[in-house]
Amino acid sequence: MGMILYHGSKVLVKSPEIRLQKYNKDFYFGFYCTLIREQATRWAVRFDGVGYLSEYLYMPDDSLRVKRFTEMTEEWLDFIVSCRLGHPHDYDIVEGPMANDTIFNYVQNFADGKISREAFWELAKFKRPTHQISFHTDRALTTLSFVKGSEVRDEE
Repeated sequence: MGMILYHGSKVLVKSPEIRLQKYNKDFYFGFYCTLIREQATRWAVRFDGVGYLSEYLYMPDDSLRVKRFTEMTEEWLDFIVSCRLGHPHDYDIVEGPMANDTIFNYVQNFADGKISREAFWELAKFKRPTHQISFHTDRALTTLSFVKGSEVRDEE
């Protein structure tokens, strides 16, 4: 059974691809989407108040290696720290909570040894739910079909 995923960015993305960036992301390099339309809209408008929301039909493929984190756990924290330190993994798709900008700072402080694991968990309380699903291989990208795109603007 398929589901709708959203990707927010500065451009409309009809053909998703994996791009190497200058910094490592939560689940390493990949093409990132979310189930949460509002979250994707925030991603799209975060730089100058206008962007694009791309919508995809995601059809899961049981032959792919998928890692799911249903919540923030010790395993999730260790996985993100490893990815952000530049260590690749061998999953096609990874899904779980997002380390937003505030959480990212806490993850970085934990990775740098500036705060303890216990301090991280005390600080890491989300203000709103987050979700991300990242596609890390060409085979994983074949599970996405572009549905439509639209321009979005910051409502604030």
